[in-house]
Amino acid sequence: MPHSRDGSGRSASVKDVAQRAGVSLGTVSNVLNRPERVSADTRTRVEKAMADLGFVRNESARQLRAGRSRTIGYVMLDATNPFFTDVAQGMEHVAEDRDLSLFLCNSDNRASREAAHLGHLQEQRVQGILVTPVDPDSPTLADLAGRGTPLVIVDRTRPGAAFCTVSVDDVLGGRLAVDHLVDRGHRRIAFVGGPDSLGQVRERLEGARQAWREAGLPEADLVVVPTTALSVAEGRAAGERLAGLPARRRPTAVFCANDLVALGLLQQATSAGVRVPDDLAIVGFDDIDFAAAAAVPLTSVRQPRAELGSTAARLLLAEADDPAHVHEQVVFEPELVARRSTLG
Repeated sequence: MPHSRDGSGRSASVKDVAQRAGVSLGTVSNVLNRPERVSADTRTRVEKAMADLGFVRNESARQLRAGRSRTIGYVMLDATNPFFTDVAQGMEHVAEDRDLSLFLCNSDNRASREAAHLGHLQEQRVQGILVTPVDPDSPTLADLAGRGTPLVIVDRTRPGAAFCTVSVDDVLGGRLAVDHLVDRGHRRIAFVGGPDSLGQVRERLEGARQAWREAGLPEADLVVVPTTALSVAEGRAAGERLAGLPARRRPTAVFCANDLVALGLLQQATSAGVRVPDDLAIVGFDDIDFAAAAAVPLTSVRQPRAELGSTAARLLLAEADDPAHVHEQVVFEPELVARRSTLG
């Protein structure tokens, strides 16, 4: 239990501050909320009383009266993936500029957990919610917005203009990755990633297939190796599966659906004595900080992670401030960053 400076077992209240400073409750309220209305001498006296009593304002009660908090929420898809924490950093910078706090939630790629987080955030009367959804078409998102909570979809798109969305062109990213490998002379390539319930995985694979077809290469020579998650462990397991293929079918290059999978595959390859990129070239996706720092620096398709987050947060606050806000669908273009895992 918190204690006041006079040794009692309760927290100091606004009434205690007013009594100690010799002012009215209204004056203390003005010092807290509208200090410009209070003379400098009176404000100093009230602030000294607060310090002497160890007074801490009850922000939750104030927010309840105001009808909304000084908080926005982000429900990310996977907290173990540095991509999403980088996106959250961009959001946090915008929130900080507005004297707001960012509350982070992790759906762990589970629709039920996502729905629970969305409900809790609405109960807390947050100013708005940013979400990288398990399913961008989920009716839960429409229900939430219909109840008046501003919501922006991050790293995914949704048909129509009912929401602001901020995303990256994942199809283009897949094309960039495979075009790069084809330009380096590779004619047997594997795509590693999953599950295919993730729109990002489906679209990156679609881009890879488009580039492969346009290069005029046999469909059978683009091998799809599914994974159950976009994780380092799944990348290592995929590397073992590829190593077990007959030499005539074994790919000379791999495009991974994200950097975590690519880093796992790189670990497995190097531990098995496979030379990267001489025996196996590897491309990842996202360009997280670990990509450049890997034992063999990883070629990756870069997403503007912090800019994704900051753009989404600005759109969210614009909607929270303006009922006539017009929804925007912002799509960033990725770029390929070539490093030693493909260049040697």
